[in-house]
Amino acid sequence: MTRKSSDDFSKVETPSEIISRLEDGMTIGIGGWATRRKPMALVREILKSNLKDFTLVSYGGPDVGLLCASGKVKKLIFAFVSLDHYPLDPHFRAARQSGKIEVWELDEGMLHWGLRAAAMNLPFLPTRIGIGTDIINQPSFEFIDSPYEDGETFVAMPAINLDAALIHVHRSDVKGNILIMSPDPFFDELFSRAATNTYASVEKIVATPELDMEANARFAILERARITAVAETPYGAHPTSATPDYHLDLNHIKSYVESAETPEAWEAYKANYLYGTQANYVDAVGGADAIGAIAKPVY
Repeated sequence: MTRKSSDDFSKVETPSEIISRLEDGMTIGIGGWATRRKPMALVREILKSNLKDFTLVSYGGPDVGLLCASGKVKKLIFAFVSLDHYPLDPHFRAARQSGKIEVWELDEGMLHWGLRAAAMNLPFLPTRIGIGTDIINQPSFEFIDSPYEDGETFVAMPAINLDAALIHVHRSDVKGNILIMSPDPFFDELFSRAATNTYASVEKIVATPELDMEANARFAILERARITAVAETPYGAHPTSATPDYHLDLNHIKSYVESAETPEAWEAYKANYLYGTQANYVDAVGGADAIGAIAKPVY
């Protein structure tokens, strides 16, 4: 029997190949958290496509704002859409206030619990979150009584099942073994386990021995079977952070915020940053050296 080489198991694709797998109307989860480790190169690839009518699930940042501003979002399931130093993403604010998108606004813990239920292949998980607040007056919430002696009534948080998840990681090999090396991996594991397919943009693809999976076990939050494809995209989270490789670009975030001020500013931002390749984007924001020199922000 002929043994297969590692290339025969390769999951490497380009960002455009990954985005070509998506379809109109899908429910898409985007990993990361606000301005931390968002798969922005994949988001920008969506912006160049004809895709539309997504149900988007996110602890949101500029990923949500860009997709809303570009008319890609039909419905948003979210806990917040923040740029941290700017409390609300202005493009999200405009879409929300104008009624251009449907919304299901959740508490952060509810979104976590919905993803976890999907990850566990359960229809719901019971929670006390939301009881006594207006959040559970929205459609889609049901209640369930404990079958045990306590008889307590809980909110039945429904599973948030995803057709696809997009995440950004620091290192991978061609087979889809990944490492997330930031201090907090947030909920990327749950986004992946809640999804039928998971696509990862990667700072650097390396040979499997370089990952040193045994020594770096705490950074290996997912087995490679959960990863459908990987795309090497250096600085693919910019302008969000991918600590320890690089930090949040507050100067660019400011430019992004200002792009929401007028239609002309938005057109200029798109022309400067959203129409080219990832390499074009890196050049447009000052190049690799400039990104690498960004100081750690103060929160």
